[in-house]
Amino acid sequence: MVKYGLNDIVQMKKDHPCYKSKEWKIIRMGADIKIKCLGCGTSVMFPRTEFERKLKKVITHVEEEE
Repeated sequence: MVKYGLNDIVQMKKDHPCYKSKEWKIIRMGADIKIKCLGCGTSVMFPRTEFERKLKKVITHVEEEE
């Protein structure tokens, strides 16, 4: 299982149709995960299980501050 968290930059298995960027930023986490395209700014929400299935890799992992 890939470790990911809030504000991480990730790459999904399929590219976004805007073709401006292959990178997404995780902007909300819970039962659903919301990601934002870094190219055009479109937001998409997935159930956690679907997100994990479509996730290819974590590009930048942001460490949480305590």
